[in-house]
Amino acid sequence: MIFSDENIPLLVAALAFVIICLLTLGLIIHFRAAGHRRQLIEKMRPEDSEWEIIEKDAQSLEITGKQGGAFARFLSSIGMKTSPGRTADDAEIKLKFLRAGLRGRNVPTIFWGTKFLLAVGLPTLFATASLLFFKVIASSHILPGTMFFAALGLILPDMWLRVRTSKRKERLAKGLPDALDLMVVCVEAGMGLDAAISRVGEELSLSHPELSRELNILNLEMRAGKSRDVALKNLADRMDNDDVHSLVTLLIQTDRFGTSVAQALRVFSESFRTARYQRAEEIAAKIGTKLIFPLVLFIFPSLFVVTLGPALITAYRWVVKG
Repeated sequence: MIFSDENIPLLVAALAFVIICLLTLGLIIHFRAAGHRRQLIEKMRPEDSEWEIIEKDAQSLEITGKQGGAFARFLSSIGMKTSPGRTADDAEIKLKFLRAGLRGRNVPTIFWGTKFLLAVGLPTLFATASLLFFKVIASSHILPGTMFFAALGLILPDMWLRVRTSKRKERLAKGLPDALDLMVVCVEAGMGLDAAISRVGEELSLSHPELSRELNILNLEMRAGKSRDVALKNLADRMDNDDVHSLVTLLIQTDRFGTSVAQALRVFSESFRTARYQRAEEIAAKIGTKLIFPLVLFIFPSLFVVTLGPALITAYRWVVKG
């Protein structure tokens, strides 16, 4: 048969060779195109122009993240070519990365390029290492291992993004009570809602930098011309927190019906604090149930050995000696 055990190492080696050749060819084409593009830009751009000044200050004007290096541009080009059915301008894709705190324009394409590179690189490394260094591995196990590492390369970036999103969501939730209390103080002191949001964002820059950044983006959106309702809804979508959704709904209704913002925030702050106490009490009430399994598996056996062990040893000796 063509796919016998004797031919599998040759097939895997040929596949690894073809993949390495394709990756090398892709790198050569990419860097040649980048060098040609750079030369064209240098020829078209006049010296000491306004464009050069703006380009030097691009990172300070770019609020969506720092520009990447050559490797990031390479991953971005791979992502654009390997994901033709998806675009980085899709609202759902942007929102998924915004919730993880990734704001670069080319972040989706870099993410897709990383998935493709891992899906190709990990099985290639595994097959090469198996054939060259780990000859103990059976030839029939190389192909399933290669498929496993290819699937692992596709899954790892999604797992990393999910963990990053959940950790960021926890950090934002921890800073929300402080932000709400400061906002209540600012509004009750006579500041408007927009000024209070801006001041709270400045005050939280050291203790909760991510929440401060979100509030600053909210302030920038309102300054850019977006209505307060749309900017607040964007904030709730980026933070993906039920309490923030409730707060945004409250602020929108307060603005729409013309009621007192300070009073509404005070009532919401008290109800929010009560809800946090209730969630903490609920978690504390579940501790007893969660401790049953560790007690039964680890504490009780050692306790029985300590308490009943000497008595059992004494009874055994008494029976043996008669």
